Amino acid sequence: MVKKISKIEAQKRQGRYNVYIDDQYAFPISEAVMIKFRVFKGMELTNDQIAELTAADEVSKAYSRALDYIAPQLRSEKEVSDKLLSIDISPEVIEQVLKQLRANNYVDDRNYAISYVHTQSLLAAKGPRSMLTHLRQKGIGEADIEAGLLEYPEEQQIENALKLGKKLAKRYDRQPLVMIKQKVRQGLMTNGFGGDVINRVMAELTIEPDEEKETELLKKQAAKSWRHYRAESPRSRVMKTKQALFRKGFSMDAINVEIESLMSEEE
Repeated sequence: MVKKISKIEAQKRQGRYNVYIDDQYAFPISEAVMIKFRVFKGMELTNDQIAELTAADEVSKAYSRALDYIAPQLRSEKEVSDKLLSIDISPEVIEQVLKQLRANNYVDDRNYAISYVHTQSLLAAKGPRSMLTHLRQKGIGEADIEAGLLEYPEEQQIENALKLGKKLAKRYDRQPLVMIKQKVRQGLMTNGFGGDVINRVMAELTIEPDEEKETELLKKQAAKSWRHYRAESPRSRVMKTKQALFRKGFSMDAINVEIESLMSEEE
């Protein structure tokens, strides 16, 4: 059955229109769809044509939502897809939206990977392993990730890791020297730097022990542990205090000296 459009009325929302058939509201439509299908007052439509228009309008609305989402920053295809799914847009419509976005270069996972790696490498906070994890979470393919990581050469990784290592060393400067080094190495690993880069950084990083500060810290920790294990037998008390201090990174020679001092104070 053929039906005739009796009126096309603009909505308050810019670019959106209401279509009336036989003076009855029938369906909404976007300006883009109206132009594409050359919809006009007096146009005759079959039921199949109406279904085609409404389906095209669903894609048009979803495309508009996608543009709003990607406007502030680059997004991966997975991010766009997840966003549209979250507002109940069907996978079939999403695929059509992504096809349009790709055609217009509004989404490009390789460009996303390259841009992300380049930006993060300038911020000097993350290593390549951390970036790889992030990109995989964003649904970026392995080939695109590999292309992106080419933007982060090893020398720049070392430079960034060295800066981070210095910050970490300063943060933990009240710890024993052994513990400082462990914390720096662990921090570099946590931030995604690889073993070879970390080894080079640890070799280049100068961490000077503050013997006076370390001695003061040992005395404080030793007294605390000594009190904690006061209910133990003398032998167990010594052993457990030594173990507790060794775990904190103090050298065994320094620990033995301090234990002897504590024992002599109680005689």
